[in-house]
Formats: sequence, structure tokens, C-alpha cells
Amino acid sequence: MIRKLSSGEYRLYSRKVDSRTGKRRNLGTFKSRAAAEKHERAVQYFKRH
Repeated sequence: MIRKLSSGEYRLYSRKVDSRTGKRRNLGTFKSRAAAEKHERAVQYFKRH
């Protein structure tokens, strides 16, 4: 899940809510949406291999 920040950067959040904090986990902040989407695919691949 990618959200745009007020600073103009994009942040990748986990899809599920963290049970300890009740919020989504920050999985990295990126300058461009394309970079965030690329990392999101890498995370999904890593989860399954």
C-alpha cells in the first residue's frame, strides 16, 4: 500500500495492520511512486520465496 506524503515522497506500508501498534508498518520511503511500486513487488516476491 503506497501513500503520498506531504513532503512529496511516497511511503510503502504493509497491507495488514500491525497487531502491536494497531497501525500499518512502514516498509520504506521513496522519492518516486515507481520506485515504491518496484520495492513493493520485491517485498511480495521475498515473502513467497
